Amino acid sequence: MTQQEVNALLNKISQGDRKALARAITVVENSLDGSTEILFNLNTVSKVPVVGVTGPPGAGKSTLINALITTLSATGKRIAILAVDPTSPFNFGSLLGDRLRMSEHFTDPNIFIRSLATRGSLGGLSERVIEIVDLLRVADFDMIIVETVGVGQSEVEIAGLADTTIVVVVPESGDEIQTLKSGIMEIADIFVVNKCDREGSDTLANSLQKMLHDFRSNNWSVPVLKASATNKEGIPALIDAIEKHQLAINQNEKRIHLLSQKAYHLIQQARMKDIHKPELVSALQQAIYSSNFNLYLFVDQYLKRKIGDS
Repeated sequence: MTQQEVNALLNKISQGDRKALARAITVVENSLDGSTEILFNLNTVSKVPVVGVTGPPGAGKSTLINALITTLSATGKRIAILAVDPTSPFNFGSLLGDRLRMSEHFTDPNIFIRSLATRGSLGGLSERVIEIVDLLRVADFDMIIVETVGVGQSEVEIAGLADTTIVVVVPESGDEIQTLKSGIMEIADIFVVNKCDREGSDTLANSLQKMLHDFRSNNWSVPVLKASATNKEGIPALIDAIEKHQLAINQNEKRIHLLSQKAYHLIQQARMKDIHKPELVSALQQAIYSSNFNLYLFVDQYLKRKIGDS
């Protein structure tokens, strides 16, 4: 892709051309020809806020986002959603389709929805999510929302990507919150107790408030909001909390933290670019039947061979 073609593509994206944006995302996500040129020409100092939404499976994250973007779109806000779907460990295909749960917004010109597969990423985020978020920042959106699959490390990963991190829980999450207390408490900027019409929501909200006492920052007191995404209850209060957090945070300090996290991930990704899981599986299939097979020796020899080939 020539410099002229890259400039033309990015110009179309900045003017709201969704087809050009979708094409660029496909190129970057799959490392196709022109991917590097596109990334090298991005304006990465955009101030479009990135809101991360995470939490345990079944907490109603997609339903909450659906209610959130319905309200925002009604006020004329342009919103991009990246819904990160879990990937099958066997065929590397996406297991879920978050876009199906937001189908009412398919024809809404203010809403852009894209699903990404984790593709074997150890956390809950796609390995290309950083680059794609920066692509979205070039477009004419007022907010970018990233939803994780809500498993394991993803709750911590999202904090390295988002300006504001929302952790969604439900009354049934009480025991799990106790178990994951430290990790979740440290990354949450806003807590949402979803499905608040269920028994135990008040108890969970009060419990969270007490636990948050030790995690207060100097300029932001993490709110615990109650909502019923299905009934569209509590959404205005959530939008208000997001806007207040954007104003309260130390943007320079937060930006350095986010950039360092992103840079670390990109360097790690570059070091791993020649390691492909299907190829690794194939090599293991050939080696595993050896009488003296040793996993650690196999990995050492595999890496040395990859370095030698590069």
